[in-house]
This record gives sequence, structure tokens and C-alpha cells, in this order.
Amino acid sequence: MKAAPFSYRRAATLDEALAAGGETSRFLAGGQSLVPMMNLRLTVADTMIDISGLAELRRSAAEDDRVFIGAGVTHAMIEDGRIEDPSRGYLRHVAGGIAFRSVRNRGTLGGSLAHADPAADWPTALLALGAETVIRGTGGERRLPLARFQLGLMETALRPDEILVGVTVPVLSDLARWSYQKFCRKSGEFAHSIAAVVRDPARELAEVALGAAGDKPCRLGRVSALLAEGDRVDPRQLGQVVDADVRDATGLAASSYEFHLHRTMVVRACARLQEQT
Repeated sequence: MKAAPFSYRRAATLDEALAAGGETSRFLAGGQSLVPMMNLRLTVADTMIDISGLAELRRSAAEDDRVFIGAGVTHAMIEDGRIEDPSRGYLRHVAGGIAFRSVRNRGTLGGSLAHADPAADWPTALLALGAETVIRGTGGERRLPLARFQLGLMETALRPDEILVGVTVPVLSDLARWSYQKFCRKSGEFAHSIAAVVRDPARELAEVALGAAGDKPCRLGRVSALLAEGDRVDPRQLGQVVDADVRDATGLAASSYEFHLHRTMVVRACARLQEQT
């Protein structure tokens, strides 16, 4: 199949893109998810607005104790260290494991978040990092914690007249540790389970996120609270809180394969984190 007919417009500025946006238009950055969906006619658009050439979406800049990363920054740019990584290698690690290099060359950070696939890497990885989205619309700019940005399966808080222009992430301290585990049955595919853990006692940050387990990634509150208490966690206690969190997050029966898969990913991620301390 091929996409339904649409008009194409290449925006010269962000303001021009916003002015052209609307209910029946789509913004095109890397196109790694949008174009295949349009070819399958899972989504349609009257107008395709190309924002891939906007330099203002590919910038990064320090903002006090956080760093802004533009939505147009590609996975490859992060992987290659072409922008600042304030996360002590976490962002580069995640970027390097996304699909294949050809996809990473074109796919963008903002495109992944706006597409809102719960099995994609960035929604889960950035949730564990405490990211904040930066959204621009015809009415101005607003900021929203990533936890409130993705509403459900491929559904976000973006309004028709808005664009995700980037995210801010905290600058981690020398005490920070992280672990990122995902399970794929074959190389390059979307994950069947993702567990992301970031702990930085200097910033009072302890976050555990589970992805590819529901309609959107979720924070595992009990496990996060347990890791916040200290570097060493009793394995039995960890297993108990992981069981409770995964059960609440997914609604899966404890005897199911999917439950054990998600449980294993979270336990493994927490164990890898503790190996670093």
C-alpha cells in the first residue's frame, strides 16, 4: 500500500510550521515511524509539514542544573556524542541500542516521544531520567513532565497547534548510577520489555521505569522508593516489591510468561545498578 494523497510543505522556521499546523496535518522529522504508518494508511494527513531542516530543533543548551535537547536531534547524534550528554553515558547507551544505524541516522528524539509507542526506547529511558518536555504552540511555550506527556497508546498531550520542541534532562552527579535492560527476540526490533533505572543520591533521584508492558511506560513506585533508601537492597525484599509493582502496572497473572519477562528485566536492571556501587 501507499499513502493517501497529501500536500507537502517544507517549513523554513518553527513559527511557519506552527502556523501551517492543524487537525489534518502532520509534522515530519525523521519519518521512521510516520511514513510507514501512512503507507499502511494507519494514519492520514492532508498536509505533511517537513521540520527536519530546522536548526532550532537540533540544538542543545545548558539550563541551570539541566540540559535542553532539541526534538530534532537524531539518535545517531546522541550515540556519537555530537551533543552534550549530562547523564554520564546513559543517553549514549540508549541511543546506540535503537534499531539499526540507518534508522538512528534519521530517527529523532522528539519523533520517538511524539509517536508515543510504549515499546520505543526514549519514552521509558527518559521517564526514568526525570525528563521534562518543552512544547511550543501558537499560544506560547509550556513545559510538562514526561510522565504527563504520554497519555496512552500513541497518544500524547500535544494539541493540534503544538510541536514538541525538545526535552530537558538533569545533569547527573559523579555519584549517579544507571542501568538499562531490554528484551528483543531479534536484533533491531521494538522491545518486548524494557527496564530503566537511574539513581543519583546527590540529586535525590531514584527512578525505575517499565516499558513495553502496557499502553505507556510507567514508573514503578515501590521499587523506586526501595532504591532511594540506599545502595544495597536485600534480594528477597527487592523481589517482593518488583512483583507488586509489575502486577499493579500490568494487571498480568503472576503465572504468565509476560509477567515473568517484565519481572526479570526489572530485577536484572536493579542488580546491574547495584553491581556499580
